[in-house]
This record gives sequence, C-alpha cells and structure tokens, in this order.
Amino acid sequence: MSTVFELIMGGKIPGRFVWSDDICVAIMTIEPVTTGHVLVIPRSPVDKWTDLEPADLDHLMRVAQILGKAQEQAFDVPRSAVIIAGFEVPHAHIHVIPARSEAAASLSNARAEDAVALDEAGHALREVLRNQGHTAHLPLVMESPRTF
Repeated sequence: MSTVFELIMGGKIPGRFVWSDDICVAIMTIEPVTTGHVLVIPRSPVDKWTDLEPADLDHLMRVAQILGKAQEQAFDVPRSAVIIAGFEVPHAHIHVIPARSEAAASLSNARAEDAVALDEAGHALREVLRNQGHTAHLPLVMESPRTF
C-alpha cells in the first residue's frame, strides 16, 4: 500500500514542492504549525527515521538545514525547528518549522491552512532558495516534484 507521501511524489495527490533531488523532496504541509512549515521526505518508502540508511539520513538533515536557513530569511524568524515524530504517516519525514519560540514549534499547534496562504509561503521560500543558489533543486513548478 502506498503512503500519502508516495501518492504526492507520484502526482496522484497534489503537493506544493519546494525542493527535489534524487534522495528526497520537501513539500509544504497542509497543516502547518507556523507559516512556511515544510516536510523533508525521502523518496524511498522507509517507515521510521531510525531505519533510514545513514547516508540518506545525513542528506535529509543537510536539506533540512538548507530549508531552515531559507525559512529564517523568508519568514523573518530567529530560528528554524526540526521535529522527527513519525506518527502521522508511516513514511519517514522531518518537520522543518519556522519558529519564534519552542512552544510555537509544537506539532500540537498544527492547523489546516487555506490554499492561497500555502501558495504564498511556498513561493516565498522558493524565492529565497533561488536567491541562495539552490535553483538546481527547485522543481520547475511548485505543483510538481520534477526539476527538468
């Protein structure tokens, strides 16, 4: 059975992609904790982060760091938080959350967001990533994981 993330990466469910490479993608979550909250997801369907190959985990964390730095600039926040919980979807993923405080970064603050706000946040993050030199990892359009 495919997870929701596999369906998004396969184009069967819509997603807002802000990063794509051979190992992972990053998408805007539809239930953000704060504006700009993204998920870094390995392309391989590994259930738990503790089961990821070490090289893949290293890569996901490097991408999370790049996205976190971009969030700090795009959303004018002092920090970017990382949470690996893994209970919502049986497919490893990393939450990268723009944050002003530890309390603000709690997953219990997640709420459904409207499409316009998600698009605006995604475009803002993509613009900063572009300006930081990460164009090669920006999907051609936010609605697709393809970079070519």
